[in-house]
Amino acid sequence: MTGRGLIIAAPQSGAGKTTIALALVAALRRRGVKVSAAKAGPDYIDPAFHAAASGGAAVNLDSWAMPQALLDRLATRAADNADIFVIEGVMGLFDGAATSAGRRGATADLAAHFNLPVALVLDVARQAQSAAAIARGFASHDPAVKIAGVILNRTASERHRALVADAVGAVGLPIFGVLPRDAALSLPERHLGLVQAAERADLEALIERLAATAERYFDLDAIVAAAAPLMLEARRSSQAGFLPPPGQRVALAQDRAFSFVYPHVLEAWRNAGAEILPFSPLADETPPEHADSCWLPGGYPELHAQALAAARQFAKGLRRFAQTRPVHGECGGYMVLGQTIEDSDGRTQAMTGLLGHTTSFAKRKLHLGYRAARLLSDGVLGPKGAHVRGHEFHYASLTAAGDDEPFAELSDSEGRELGKGGGRRGRVSGTFFHAIATGDA
Repeated sequence: MTGRGLIIAAPQSGAGKTTIALALVAALRRRGVKVSAAKAGPDYIDPAFHAAASGGAAVNLDSWAMPQALLDRLATRAADNADIFVIEGVMGLFDGAATSAGRRGATADLAAHFNLPVALVLDVARQAQSAAAIARGFASHDPAVKIAGVILNRTASERHRALVADAVGAVGLPIFGVLPRDAALSLPERHLGLVQAAERADLEALIERLAATAERYFDLDAIVAAAAPLMLEARRSSQAGFLPPPGQRVALAQDRAFSFVYPHVLEAWRNAGAEILPFSPLADETPPEHADSCWLPGGYPELHAQALAAARQFAKGLRRFAQTRPVHGECGGYMVLGQTIEDSDGRTQAMTGLLGHTTSFAKRKLHLGYRAARLLSDGVLGPKGAHVRGHEFHYASLTAAGDDEPFAELSDSEGRELGKGGGRRGRVSGTFFHAIATGDA
């Protein structure tokens, strides 16, 4: 038996899960409750807000990408270190890949696997008593998923609140909270999700405001009482699914252009004895000379393309580094390894030129989905033939593929082949997909 937890989920995206999860975590922490938090699915941005609200590291849990041993180990450790473990869901509660239950990447998979209750967030801005039908349907849809109560979001008035609450109460579900419509509680977004926590000068004030909101509008005692223990074995000795470190001393690009790194990936590298050496390309810094590999993660290089093009020492140092040591780029990092990036204004900005492709943010197209990869050569993610699971989420387009060797053979969440992707030239490699875990999961 481990600590107690619950899941914040909703019927659809945009219902207010993140705001409500942050408010709950912040309010419980202000009460002196030790809280840990997690995000269901592949997401780099929300966990940074969770960490700020909880005062500790957050983690991602993904039932499609992660083998069960990794999923269990991450969840159990997070729950063991807290009085309450709060998981924020992804999309709608039952939304995920069209694969078997338990392996869809759906929030419901986590609820069933960990036997955790769900607090269902209902955005009632455009409905009243009809919300009860939605609540009833979700409560009865899957016997393995228990809806413990409901949080009503974006009520317009006291009369509106009463109409919805009375109807939902008649279904037999407790009301854990009612949050009125308040633009001051909204979190600003951009093309890949929320504006990052590190970019908000008012982050501490925002967390305090959310905590006060939860204290006023949530039944915190009822929510805590609804939490249930995770009943599983963590298999603490298992290393299944953890990505290997790309070197003993890893130069890691870290700034506003390069910020998308999963906490469990860095943790695995450190546990394997690797040292992480951060540097900032935007500050025109070069990879530390004593590093033996360099990792350029995803982020927002398209928003900083001009500054990156002007970072001559960074580009020169990276080229020199790549002559003797591995360099790998994921998504945004892959874009920077190419010849050019066309920014949103249609201006072409020169990149490092270590790979032959070119990309454009002016010609936007959403690329979104899970990716299963089979590596075509030995490299930083594993030996030739190894399998890696991850995801793509970007609006940039590949405008010229170049003539580099492909990095991996790719398929989607349902096993449909997508062809070869990414590139490799000498010690340099890159791909649009973000790696989450090794193995076929």
